[in-house]
Amino acid sequence: MNIGFLGLGGMGAAMAANLVKAGHQVRVWNRSAAALEPLLALGATAAADPVAAFDGEVVISMLADDAATRAVIFDSGALASAKPGLIHLGMATLSVDLVGELVARHRERGVVYVAAPVFGRTDVAAAGKLNILAAGPAQAIATVQPLLDAMGQKTWPLGEDPLRAAVVKIAGNFMIASAIEAMGESSALVKRFGVEPAQLLEIMSGTLFDAPVYRNYGAQIAAQRYEPAAFRLVLGLKDVGLALSAGQGRHVPLPFASVLRDNLLEAIAQGDGERDWAALAQVAMRRSGQD
Repeated sequence: MNIGFLGLGGMGAAMAANLVKAGHQVRVWNRSAAALEPLLALGATAAADPVAAFDGEVVISMLADDAATRAVIFDSGALASAKPGLIHLGMATLSVDLVGELVARHRERGVVYVAAPVFGRTDVAAAGKLNILAAGPAQAIATVQPLLDAMGQKTWPLGEDPLRAAVVKIAGNFMIASAIEAMGESSALVKRFGVEPAQLLEIMSGTLFDAPVYRNYGAQIAAQRYEPAAFRLVLGLKDVGLALSAGQGRHVPLPFASVLRDNLLEAIAQGDGERDWAALAQVAMRRSGQD
């Protein structure tokens, strides 16, 4: 399949590499040209600009946030240049407001927009084991399913409205942040009583909370291993903000999301913004004087 790929951060580069390895023709673009080199070595070709990336059967975007997506998709003229029938797979975590705008503006151009955000960190992306949420026209999803299969271990269909995939991704990241916060506060509590957080987290992740989020982040918190960052804490703040914004738009109170936002801001103020977002757990330790 002839694919354009926009955005070669840690996640995007790994996803694009798996598409090349699966035998697809992939044209890659990134603001920083240095990120293209490993993909070109694998057999990808370089797109001169976002407009060139949009010249194909499918274009995939994995851009950092709303602002980057708006600049690359709209402001560059890429969408305006797109031919009717193109399928755009938006795989980043974006606000529901922007996803709604993307759907409307793509429809005006005769271009199909499918929201396909992912669960998984960079190592999972490199292994092709992402869990992919997919919402959009059923025929378009069927067309791109071989691409989704190359990047992920499972595709979770969520209907024809792309907002559904966007909000499930936002809600999922809110749940991860909540789990990190709970582990951080619980660790601070038991440490005050002479119990090592590592012991608590090993017990909990091996019994009541035997799930990847608790096992993986629990091990990071126990070891205070927050670098290198697989998912930066500043991005966690962005995603919790997306949850609050989505809730406000539909009058859904999210009181704990407000707590998380403030705690993430405190972590950033303490210099943890570029560390892995598991460093959120350090806020509770600092507050209890045990950091």
